[in-house]
Amino acid sequence: MADVSNFPRLGGFKSAEQLRNRLAELGLTLPVDDTLLPADEGSPLADPATVARAGREPLRIPNRWAIHPMEGWDGTPEGRPSDLGRRRWQNFGRSGAGLIWGGEAVAVQPSGRANPNQLCHTAATADAFGELLELLLDAASEADRPRPVVGLQLTHSGRFSRPTPDGPAPRTAYRHPVLDARGVPDDAVLSDGEIEALIADYVAAAETAAAAGFDFVDLKSCHGYLGHEFLSAYDRPGPYGGDFDGRTRFLRTLCSEVRRACPSLAIGVRLSLFDMPPFHPDAALSNGKLGPGIPDAFRTPYPAFGCDRDDPLRLDLAEPIRLIETLRDESDVRLWNLTAGSPYYNPHIQRPAFYPPSDGYAPPEDPLVGCVRQIDATRQVHQQIDGIFTVGTAYTYFQQFLPHVAQAVVRDGWVDSVGLGRMVLSDWTLPADSLHGEAAPAKRICRTFSDCTTAPRNGLRSGCYPLDPAYKKTDEAAQLKAIKRGG
Repeated sequence: MADVSNFPRLGGFKSAEQLRNRLAELGLTLPVDDTLLPADEGSPLADPATVARAGREPLRIPNRWAIHPMEGWDGTPEGRPSDLGRRRWQNFGRSGAGLIWGGEAVAVQPSGRANPNQLCHTAATADAFGELLELLLDAASEADRPRPVVGLQLTHSGRFSRPTPDGPAPRTAYRHPVLDARGVPDDAVLSDGEIEALIADYVAAAETAAAAGFDFVDLKSCHGYLGHEFLSAYDRPGPYGGDFDGRTRFLRTLCSEVRRACPSLAIGVRLSLFDMPPFHPDAALSNGKLGPGIPDAFRTPYPAFGCDRDDPLRLDLAEPIRLIETLRDESDVRLWNLTAGSPYYNPHIQRPAFYPPSDGYAPPEDPLVGCVRQIDATRQVHQQIDGIFTVGTAYTYFQQFLPHVAQAVVRDGWVDSVGLGRMVLSDWTLPADSLHGEAAPAKRICRTFSDCTTAPRNGLRSGCYPLDPAYKKTDEAAQLKAIKRGG
């Protein structure tokens, strides 16, 4: 078991060479540039990209930075954005990123909300999403940023649904032999009829996005939510489980129905390329704190997508690659945002960090290992599949060296675009600054304290409490400090 105390803190590294040396110590291969090139000196991150679409106008993305969708847990009970949510979307516009991937997860029906304050598409809230898009584009124009390509992420939270303050109300694709033990009622599995009604709700939300002027919708299939869970539904009987065709039918049908209803709208998929079993803290090594993560007990063959079912701690990308090729050919899905795992049950796989969230565990490996695992998996997909545009994930942990890594992986053909998540909550102008060759101010760099995860796990709004002034002085910031102290 790894000793967390032996993991060096990247915040203390003074040069890209130090980072390269640490990567070499870990046996990891990753390009890291010493200096940043501004746009006018040939930065690869400044290169525009054209995404071809069959029989439609291509998408023209002005640069190679992307912003991932991030839930603030701060909408209204009806599913509309709050002032903080509108501010977040404005900051996305000010970022200078050429691609805004989804903006924020929008539940397509109230029962699929991950929390009582998640944005939700209904007939009563449909007008809100066009207003968000307008706010974002106006902010980009006022900041003299290029007009980004903007999507809207559509989702159902599945086993992680919590639509009211009364507690969890999970809906699942199948009975999971390990995850269900964490608390899922016997009647949680969706019927085939409920799935068909859900697909219609996705299409209605996509029609709203198209009418509002969004460039694409993201049909979310990652992080343990419902779209992702269907991909491992080996034991579900009927048309939505079993073999590859059955397990991918939900997503393939979503794509084909959205394509039919909204022919001018591009389709993207944020996909967990691989998954692993859930982890929990090792109580024997806790020393009064969260112990390092160890896998829950599991039997093989294990139901997961993108891993070896007989050895689920080992990746197997054959099915993810087949899925991407299938959707490219069947429904002209060209936009792929590639991530991994789940923040709920294996966060070190999904979101590498030095400091764990309150309901997590200490990292069982140097977080750099988790970063490179995701980045290299994306590289394999990017280099094997023609005709798609890839967005990479797991870069925030590189901290002050994030732009140095981003510039190198785009130049070397590992990925088309580098996506930013937690980092832009504290430093939302990082993309624009990097394109001017400017380093991020140290006081705005995300250090992966995980407060943006710990807060919502405890019923608070998500945001960067350590560094963003809009959150730093709130009453919730004081509550969060007390929670972390165990008070």
